[in-house]
Amino acid sequence: MKKKISLAEVSRTTGAMLASGHSRDLDEAARPTLRDLTECLYFSPGDGRVWLNNQRMILLHNAAFGALRRELIDGMGPERARGALTRTGYVSGARDAELVRQQWPDAEPIAVLAAGTRLHAIEGIVKVEPVSIAYDAVRGNYSGEFVWHNSSEADEHIAAYGMATEAVCWMQLGYAIGYVTTLIGKLIVFRETECRAMGAPVCRVIGKPAEEWDNVEEDLRYLNVQDFVDAAGYGRDGIALAPLPAGAEDTDGSRSLVGVSPAFAACCQRLNRVAPTRATVLFIGESGTGKELFAKMLHGIGITKDVPFVSINCAAIPETLVEAELFGVERGAYTGATQSRPGRFERADGGTLFLDEINSLSLVAQGKLLRAVQTGEIERVGDTRMRRVDVRLVAASNIDLREEVRAGRFREDLFFRLNVFPILIPPLRERRDDIPLLLNHFLRHYNQRHGRAVAGFTIRAMRALLNYGFPGNIRELQNLVERGVIAAENGAAIDLAHLFISGEAQDSPLFSVSDGGSLAAEIVRAADEETPDLFRILARVAGQADTDRLSIDAVERALMKLAVERAKGKLSAAARLLGLTRPQLAYRMRKMGLAYPG
Repeated sequence: MKKKISLAEVSRTTGAMLASGHSRDLDEAARPTLRDLTECLYFSPGDGRVWLNNQRMILLHNAAFGALRRELIDGMGPERARGALTRTGYVSGARDAELVRQQWPDAEPIAVLAAGTRLHAIEGIVKVEPVSIAYDAVRGNYSGEFVWHNSSEADEHIAAYGMATEAVCWMQLGYAIGYVTTLIGKLIVFRETECRAMGAPVCRVIGKPAEEWDNVEEDLRYLNVQDFVDAAGYGRDGIALAPLPAGAEDTDGSRSLVGVSPAFAACCQRLNRVAPTRATVLFIGESGTGKELFAKMLHGIGITKDVPFVSINCAAIPETLVEAELFGVERGAYTGATQSRPGRFERADGGTLFLDEINSLSLVAQGKLLRAVQTGEIERVGDTRMRRVDVRLVAASNIDLREEVRAGRFREDLFFRLNVFPILIPPLRERRDDIPLLLNHFLRHYNQRHGRAVAGFTIRAMRALLNYGFPGNIRELQNLVERGVIAAENGAAIDLAHLFISGEAQDSPLFSVSDGGSLAAEIVRAADEETPDLFRILARVAGQADTDRLSIDAVERALMKLAVERAKGKLSAAARLLGLTRPQLAYRMRKMGLAYPG
């Protein structure tokens, strides 16, 4: 009697073949090949542009890069120069990861990871020789070791300074961190363990998750655009197995500013510039971009830190109570005013007053606020005495106040009082390079908060998150991660089925994993199910039209064919993939009428 493969065996084998990868199993013909990647590079000499797919590139003399690098080191010092070059490399790696993900959405994870090594070489930076790459797509585990030949950065450092006492391939490390982190949604840190600038014959780098490194904060601080961008915000992806004690962290998990993108860096630079002054600051940005967090950070790095920070959401105050909330009230001023109490201006005296959604104030309230800003004096409701206050005013709006002025809904004189130093907070869709870091930060926070141990994000979940429009910006991303942490199993990765379950609009072709599109509908449908239907998935693997029924013979036949193809016709290797001996596999294939290598 013919022995069947059990459903448990099928499930384990399918998971091993589809969810894991190692560089030793990498098929050089698997897409994207070196030829695929080089075909993405093209030149437009007529208008002076070079393109890598849809991203503009430049050709730069290595000597010119070396001169720039030397200027950075001599002008800024080695520490700050290293940070600038690391972040530059990170952005480059993140953009290349985005290119590969969009161009080859159906590629095997190990081939996608290997594509970064080829792109790094195509761009003339370094020749990368992979020693070992191992990736578990389900759990998000990654480890990699690489040898770098002909490092352009090491060449230029030696030319400028001679031999070094520490590794110097800073921008190249940033590229590796940005590429792999963007692909798998978990912070992967690379270290250069040998460097040609230190006398080694080649440069050698090792990459693994941040939590597996000792003293990883030392590596992460070079990703910080400013000192106040806390490395702990996207640092160790530690998983606490017990909930956080009350008050251990902010309730929204957003205590730290997190990011490395150029748009985020520009905001931080402006924040750092204005912080030591007493100037009024106006934050403008869509809802959910983190305006209050920026305001708190502005206060925290200002001249004096041990002074009050008082915030008020203007949209949440009824029109009849605006004056009392801002300026305070005297006892007996109106029915119910049984005692005197200070307003927000008085409570913020000597510190910072943050007025969120200031665009929601009525014109009458705007006039009263303008007088307080101009004179530095306030009068409580029901009082006749003027009180002097010294506050730094910080305001925020989720719409363009200039447009509100033109429409007659906001006072022009108040606008000019507020618009001393405007800072535009970009929406999340304009800082996509920061999404992997934010995902890692929120995953860590909510694992701790809810006592969970979720491992990371699947490749297709990352692809969806990096292409999603995020109308709710960082607040929406934060909510999606919390939802995923709750819905996913401990030790497993967050997938589509755990994320987009409340009507978020998705562009389903972005989730396709086959040229024919048949599996794309399955993936989109998975977002509406709590867990994937294993029978339907296996039926599709077996090529069955009826996905509500399962033929074990068909699944067994498909698995054997797939194993032989994966092993490039080597029957012994195919048998190992299936957990069989070579004679057992040969016997099963004969029984099924399948041709097999002799």
